[in-house]
Amino acid sequence: MTDARSRTPVVAGWFTDAQGQDFRLLGTRCAACSTVFFPREDAFCRNPGCAGGELTEVPLSRRGRVWSYTDARYRPPAPYVSDPHAEWEPYVLVAVELAAEHMVVLGQAAPGVGVTDLAVGMEVEVVAGVLDEDAGTTWTTWHWRPVGVAA
Repeated sequence: MTDARSRTPVVAGWFTDAQGQDFRLLGTRCAACSTVFFPREDAFCRNPGCAGGELTEVPLSRRGRVWSYTDARYRPPAPYVSDPHAEWEPYVLVAVELAAEHMVVLGQAAPGVGVTDLAVGMEVEVVAGVLDEDAGTTWTTWHWRPVGVAA
């Protein structure tokens, strides 16, 4: 049986539509100062010490190290999608340091990954994920998963 739902990014332009090893978060790099930004910046360099330069889309590192993490036990605001009438299910938020880009990127842990599965400094990788589904749409996002853990 084929799923007829369209796959739609919860935020357009923040990640590729690829699956598997080709899935990446997308940022921008300033040609003048080499600073990388995520989420993307299309208008100007946000580095206050830079006079500005051309911004180019760049894929971010697939792997990083856990900088911090927490168990989110509250219902977050939009763009997170949830049924206000359904029982709330906590999830894990992970802040991941991308060494090559000199930044920390926040995201949810992959389904099945709990706080007891994580440790500061642990290597994780970005993977394609699903935020929510309705009758016509699968809303896609990214998740962080410990390296070596199967999907």
